[in-house]
Amino acid sequence: MKINEKNIGIAFTGSYCTFDRVFPEVERLVAENANVYTIFSDQSQTTDTRFGKAADFLKKAKEITGKDPITTIVEAEKLGPNNILDIIVIAPCTGNTLAKMANAITDSPVLMAAKGLLRNNKPVVIAISSNDALSNNLKNIGLLINTKNIYFVPFSQDNYKGKPHSMVAHFDLILPTIEFALENKQLQPLILAPA
Repeated sequence: MKINEKNIGIAFTGSYCTFDRVFPEVERLVAENANVYTIFSDQSQTTDTRFGKAADFLKKAKEITGKDPITTIVEAEKLGPNNILDIIVIAPCTGNTLAKMANAITDSPVLMAAKGLLRNNKPVVIAISSNDALSNNLKNIGLLINTKNIYFVPFSQDNYKGKPHSMVAHFDLILPTIEFALENKQLQPLILAPA
C-alpha cells in the first residue's frame, strides 16, 4: 500500500545515537507525500546529549514536517478519539518504551499515541534500539511480536562482539515496513544478519 497522503506518526524515544538515522526517513516519508506528525517522549524532548541538543531535534522535526511536534500526553491523547493517524512508527524505540508497551503502561506522549492507535485497531510499528534486546527485553519483544496490530522494522545485532545483547532496527526499512503494516503484514525477514 502506498503512503501517499497517509497520516503517519513518527515517535522518538531516548536512543539519541540513532536520531541521525531516523530523521532521513522522516524526510523520505514527507517526500513520498505523507502527512507526518512527530511525537517526542519526555526524555527525548528535554535531554541534551553528545548526539545533539533536544531543542535542535524538535526544531528539525518541525522544519521537515511543517508541524509542531507533539510533546505532551494531553496532545497525544487526542490522536486516538480524533482518529488522526493511519499508523505510528516508534523510531527509535528504547527497551524502556518497549517494556512499558508490553505491560500496558502509558506514561509518555509516545505511549499514549501508540495506545490511541491500538484502540482504533490501527498499526503500531516498532523500530527497536535497545542494549538489552537479547536479555531482559527479549520476553517483551516476543510478547509484542505476537500482539495484534504491532509490527517491527526488521532488526539485527548492531555490535555482537562489544554489546552481544544489543539490537537495532534497520531504519532504512521503515518505509517498506509501513507499507506492509498498512496491509496487516509483517515485513520479512524480521531478524537480519548482524550489522
